[in-house]
Amino acid sequence: MLFIQTYNQNNKPSAVKRTELIDFLYAHLQEFGDERDAISKCMSYALSENGCKGGFIVEAVYETAPVGVLIINETGMDQYIPENILVYIATHSDHRGQGIGKALMAKAIENTEGSIALHVEPHNPAKALYEKLGFTNKYLEMRLVK
Repeated sequence: MLFIQTYNQNNKPSAVKRTELIDFLYAHLQEFGDERDAISKCMSYALSENGCKGGFIVEAVYETAPVGVLIINETGMDQYIPENILVYIATHSDHRGQGIGKALMAKAIENTEGSIALHVEPHNPAKALYEKLGFTNKYLEMRLVK
């Protein structure tokens, strides 16, 4: 049976659990991921640490092991920038196609107030799930990295 756990500023994961979640995302985001340090910073933001706005983490657990993790950061804005941004979502490579991503997204949608933005590569298979959930492509994202 799949168990869904939510972490936030009032229910923070232990240090051991944090490391497990970071390692999970690092391993299962694969080509769409970031370094552990970036994932850790995102997690700290979601947990309202160091004066950050906040958000939450959703973990899907099967038996005793994580099979999916999602992180939402609140932006503190609205209208011109969505109130929330889905920064990371990953499912275990051995458990894809079993509805875990959909369960994580349902919990994220339930736990947010306002709009949710996300970035997805055109060739990412998860794009179809986001579209089924009502996400649309309003803009082409461009960045200048300094």
